[in-house]
Amino acid sequence: MRFGVLGETAVWTEDGRPVRVPELKVRALLASLLVDTGRPVATHRLVDDLWGEEPPAKPLRALQARVSQLRRVLDEAEPGARDLLVSRAPGYQLVLPENALDADRFAGLAARARTVPDPGRRAALLAEALAVWRGPAFADFADEPFTRAAVNRLEEERLVVREEAAEARLAAGEHALLVGELAELVERHPLRERLCAIRLKALYRSGRQGEALAEYEELRVRLAEDLGLDPSPELAELHRAMLRQDPALDAARAPAPTASSGGAPPGPGTGTPAHAPVGGGARGNLPVPISGLVGREAAVEEIRGLLAGRRLVTLTGPGGVGKTRLAVEAARRVRELFPDGVWLVELAGAGGEPAEVVAAALELRDDGAWGTRPEAGRPPSGAERLAAALRGRRMLLVLDNCEHVIDEAAALTELLLRTVPDLVVLATSQEPLALAGETLWAVPPLDLSGAVELFVARAAASAPGFAPDASQRAAVEGICRRLDGLPLALELAATRVRALGVHRLLDRLDDRFRLLSAGQRGAPARQQTLRAVIDWSWELLPGPERRVLRRLAVHAEGCTLEAAEQVCGGGEVAPEDVLDLLARLVDRSLVVAVDGRDGPRYRLLESVAAYCVERMAEAGETEDVRARHLTYYTRLAEAAELRGHAQREWLARLDAESPNLRAALDRAVRAGDAEHALRLVDALAWYWVLRGRLGEAVRWTAAALGTPAAPAARLRARVAVWHTGLTVMSGEGTDRRDRIRAALAHFDTAHGADPAALAWARWFLAHALCGTGSQS
Repeated sequence: MRFGVLGETAVWTEDGRPVRVPELKVRALLASLLVDTGRPVATHRLVDDLWGEEPPAKPLRALQARVSQLRRVLDEAEPGARDLLVSRAPGYQLVLPENALDADRFAGLAARARTVPDPGRRAALLAEALAVWRGPAFADFADEPFTRAAVNRLEEERLVVREEAAEARLAAGEHALLVGELAELVERHPLRERLCAIRLKALYRSGRQGEALAEYEELRVRLAEDLGLDPSPELAELHRAMLRQDPALDAARAPAPTASSGGAPPGPGTGTPAHAPVGGGARGNLPVPISGLVGREAAVEEIRGLLAGRRLVTLTGPGGVGKTRLAVEAARRVRELFPDGVWLVELAGAGGEPAEVVAAALELRDDGAWGTRPEAGRPPSGAERLAAALRGRRMLLVLDNCEHVIDEAAALTELLLRTVPDLVVLATSQEPLALAGETLWAVPPLDLSGAVELFVARAAASAPGFAPDASQRAAVEGICRRLDGLPLALELAATRVRALGVHRLLDRLDDRFRLLSAGQRGAPARQQTLRAVIDWSWELLPGPERRVLRRLAVHAEGCTLEAAEQVCGGGEVAPEDVLDLLARLVDRSLVVAVDGRDGPRYRLLESVAAYCVERMAEAGETEDVRARHLTYYTRLAEAAELRGHAQREWLARLDAESPNLRAALDRAVRAGDAEHALRLVDALAWYWVLRGRLGEAVRWTAAALGTPAAPAARLRARVAVWHTGLTVMSGEGTDRRDRIRAALAHFDTAHGADPAALAWARWFLAHALCGTGSQS
C-alpha cells in the first residue's frame, strides 16, 4: 500500500485505488503514526494526539479500538495490509515498505536530482519531486499540535527543493520565466537569502539591473531590522558583482548540484576555514582510524543512505556501543556529497558554549567579522554568528556526545538547520535531540557473530597467535554474551586474554568492573574502563531517574511496567511517576524496552545491572527494594488463574516472569522468610505441574518446607501435600503409601474439619498416583 502526507492524509492500494478511512479519530491515528514513520509511537502520546486534554474514561481501550478499526480498513482494501500496523514497545508502529510514503518518494527524487550535473535534467527531476505534493503537508490535521513539527519540516524541505529547482533553471538559462514565478515566493519568504539571490540574478540577467539592486537594498534593511544581521558574504559579493556589471553574471553557469553558488574569497573574517575554500574538494577533520570497524558494514551503509536524504540523523545507544566510531565511518563514506567538508565536533568535556566548540573545530576566526550589528541593535549571539558564517555552505557536521550538553546542542542544531539550508548534521547521543525532522537510528550491540569477530581480532592483536579452538570459542561466545555485545567492553576484555586466557576470563566476569579496569592510553578518560563508561551516563541523570534505574536491577531479565511501578516506586518516587522516568531512561539508552505479550518489558544490559546493584547497595536500599520485589511477585503468583478460561494467558505470563519468580523464591528461602517462600510454592506448584517442571517443583517445595517453622501451619501442611504428590509423580522412592498417609494426617490435623481442603488434598494425591500404575 501507499500512504500520503504531502496534502491531506491519504491511503492508496498498490494499484492506485484510494482507500477511504471513515472516522476522524481513525484518520488522526493514521496521521500520528505517519508523523513518526520508522519508529514506534508511545500509547500515551497517541492518546494525547487523538483526544488531547479530554481523553475517554478508558483511553487505552479506546485507542485499541481505533487501532483495530484502522487495521480492518487496511486489510479490507488490501488483504494482509493489517500487518503493517504492529504493536511495538512502547506503543504502535506503522511499518512501511520502501518508498510507500509520498514524503520518502519526494526526498528520494530530490536526492537523486542533486547527483545530476546537467542543470536541465536536474531541474526536471526536481520538478518531478515537487509534483508529488498534493497540497500543504498534513492538510487535514495541519492545525493539530502533533503534526506541527512534521509540517514545518516538510514545508521547509519543499521550499529548499523549490530553491534548488530555481537554481537549476537559472543555470539552464530560464531567467526570464523565473522573474515572475519567484515574485510571490520571495514575498512570502523575504528573509531567505538563497531564494532572494536567485531572483536577483534572474532580474539582472533579464536586463533589470536597477530592480535587482533595489531589491537587494530592501533585503539588507530587513535583515538589519529583523535579525540584526548583515547580508551573507555570498549575497554581498553578488551585490558588488552587479554594481561592477561583472560579465560572469551574464553567463548561464551550471554550479555543482549540492554546493552553494557564488561566494566570497576565503580568508580571515569571512567565516570560512582558510584550508576549506567554498566549492573545493571534500575537506574536514575526520580522524584516521587505527583499526578496522568490525561487524558494522550493514549499519554503515544504512546510515550513509540516511545522510543522503535527511538533514538530521541522530545515532543513539548506551555508552560503549560504538556510536562515535560508526558515525565517523559513515561520515567518511559520504564525503563526496559535501564540498565544504565533513567536520567532527567533540562536545564532551570541551567546555564553553557549543557554538564556540563548533567554530573552533571548523577553525573559524572570531575577529568580529561574522556579522555586524546595526546601530542600537542587539549583538548577535555566538550561535547566530556561526549560522551566518555557515550560510551557503554544503557541509556535514558530526556532533559527538551530545548527551553531555543535550539542551544546548539541540538549540544550536535547530538554529543551524533552520538558517543553513545545505547543512546536514549527524549527531551521536545517549538520548534524542527531540527536534522536528530528526531521524533516530538506535545503534544496537553487536550480534554474536560480530561480537566474536571483534573479540578475536582484538585478542589476537594483544596476544599474537591467538586462534581459538572449539573449546575456547565456546568460552569466547560466553564472554560476548555476558558483555552484552558492547564493543568497548569486548575490546577491554580482549586485552586480558594474554594474562588469563578465555576460560578464566569468563569465570571472572562476575567481578567485571575490577577486571576491565585497564584501557588504552589514547582513549578519553570516560572510555578507559567499563566502570568509567557507565559512570559517564550515571552522572548525567537527575535523582529520580537514578533511583528508578538502580532499583530496576533487582529484576531478573526485565519486568513489566506494573512491576516497575510497584517495585521501583517508593520513597521520593511515586509509583505513578515511574512511567515517565522509565521513558526518559529508555530515551537515554540506559534501559532497553522490548516487546512482550502483555506490553513492553524493561530490562538492563548485564553490565548496567551489575553497576546498579552496587549503586543500590551504596544507597542503602537493597533490602527494601528486594522486599518490594518479593511482595509483588508473591501476589502476582497468587493472582494467577490456572483452572479457568484465563489459564492460557496466565501460563504465558508466568512463563515470562519465571526468572523473577525464581529470584524472589530464592531470596525468601535464603532469608528464611517462611511465609513468602511457602506462599510462592503453593501458588506456583500447579503451574509447575502443568508445564512439566517436576524437578523444579520438588526442589522448591522441599526448600520452602526447610525454612524455619512459622505460625502458618495450615499453609505448611498444604505445601507438604504438594511436595508429597510431586515426589510421587516424579517417581521418587517406593514408600508412596506411607508418605501419602503421613501427608494427609498432617494436613487433617492442620486444617481440622475443612471438607473442601481435605477433598483437594485427596484429589491431588490421587492425581499424583494416576500415572504410577498404583492404587495406593
